Amino acid sequence: MREVPLSLVKANQTGIVIFVVLALAFQWPWLIVILWVIQVLGLAGGAKWNLFVTALQRFFPRKRTETQALELTKFNNALAVLFLSISFLAFAVGWSLVGYLFAAGLLLAAGAALLGYCVGCTIYFQYKQFVSRHRIKRG
Repeated sequence: MREVPLSLVKANQTGIVIFVVLALAFQWPWLIVILWVIQVLGLAGGAKWNLFVTALQRFFPRKRTETQALELTKFNNALAVLFLSISFLAFAVGWSLVGYLFAAGLLLAAGAALLGYCVGCTIYFQYKQFVSRHRIKRG
């Protein structure tokens, strides 16, 4: 199984928190669009295409022992892109409250992850359990 250093994951989470806090505090929905682009590039091209990882990784210690599965990292990044896409679309159609709510949801998830609890990991685990149970019933 391929692994990603946790320092890279934390750099991305920190960037998400900073951008969403600024977007909410100053009511700058265009920051959500920039954040969406950064996350889509990271999802498509990995850490080397993620601006936050490139810019912030030097601030996080590189402990080779702390890693996260690449599959889980991609799943969490896809969830971030989903939340940002809904937020972006809500802003595009004039539903600012919905846009800010989805951005705040991402802020809470990224903030919780920085504090040690990974919401995306819990969702991923439940999804894998569901798939496994479904296969057993069909088999």
